[in-house]
Amino acid sequence: MANIDLLPGKRILVVDDEPDVLDTVEDLLDMCEVVKASTFEQAKELLEKEPFDMAILDIMGVSGYFLLGIANAKKIFPVMLTAHALSPEDIVRSYREGAASYVPKDQISKIPVFLRDILEARVRGKHFWWRWLQRLGYDYWDRKFGPGWRDADREFWDEFEAKD
Repeated sequence: MANIDLLPGKRILVVDDEPDVLDTVEDLLDMCEVVKASTFEQAKELLEKEPFDMAILDIMGVSGYFLLGIANAKKIFPVMLTAHALSPEDIVRSYREGAASYVPKDQISKIPVFLRDILEARVRGKHFWWRWLQRLGYDYWDRKFGPGWRDADREFWDEFEAKD
């Protein structure tokens, strides 16, 4: 399984209001068919009318949580990509609302890794977030949010860690 790359050929919608982010993700996913949208309206129309395997959704600027609902309804694996909605609350919200992953924009270079993890999880029958903590680690989040950042929603994080 680890030797098979499941990402080539996948059709991926990337939604962000920053053109450089769209171009960066397109470059990183050159093994995929990438469709870009820079507005909520464009993304909504594409999600509703065209088939995609995955959607990478900015949270701010393009109403990413609304698009998350559409992607889930269409059985498209949604990944939240954010710089401004970077908070423990947004991680929990993304998870609870059905995102397959949550990636900070400062980790954008790892987007192919996160997408491969999602596809592998599907094949293995695991939860989509099964490697998420391994990929970023608590050290990363402790630096972002400070020690004790999980305490506000301890029940969620205890449950989350039990699935990991």
